[in-house]
Amino acid sequence: MLLHIPHILSPEEVQHARHLLATAPWADGRSSAGSQARAVKNNEQLPHDCDAATEIRAMLLRGLDRNPTFFSAALPKRVYTPQLNRYQGGSNFYGNHVDNAVRFAPDTGLRVRTDISCTLFLSEPADYDGGELVVQDSAGAQRVKLPAGDMVLYEGTSVHQVEPVTRGARLACFFWIESMVRSGEQRRLLFDMDMALLGLRQQHGETPETTTLTGTYHNLLRMWADT
Repeated sequence: MLLHIPHILSPEEVQHARHLLATAPWADGRSSAGSQARAVKNNEQLPHDCDAATEIRAMLLRGLDRNPTFFSAALPKRVYTPQLNRYQGGSNFYGNHVDNAVRFAPDTGLRVRTDISCTLFLSEPADYDGGELVVQDSAGAQRVKLPAGDMVLYEGTSVHQVEPVTRGARLACFFWIESMVRSGEQRRLLFDMDMALLGLRQQHGETPETTTLTGTYHNLLRMWADT
């Protein structure tokens, strides 16, 4: 499942994040990559414990907490420490790769299984040329370039890349989710059912049928979830 979730951060939060990043201590992004990814990675990244990264990370986590669509789609058990990256100038691309299956979260000391990959855009599309996130899924290559403050979720098993930025700078936050529901197919079924129930309630209010289907949703979640 590839899902666009708008307005994780407000315009004011995006503006504040960009202000922090303007003077942040950017470093070579290859230091955080595995052996395969390091060969195709050429971007900049913030140290996870610098002031700008810490403040933006807290702002992002608050945005996730207040977004019900994110919870419905991801069913998060653990969130890997959100990181910040920049593509510009000579450090402007990240070739095809697959994310490591398990990552060690520096802020919690826990291992996180990377069921879901997430990218939150902090630059407006008009601010830069190129820089599309290209995700390979069952429908082929999906090209993603979203407004600042919006986020995309996609399966952690996907081959993906960031195409070269040829003008301007692409700023983004990236992280991974270990879901309570490990199977992507099961997560998609639960998300589709939850969204359908939301639509039915908006049209008809609470009915005996929506109550029954809500029970079915929670029984499936109870069956499949690992908390």
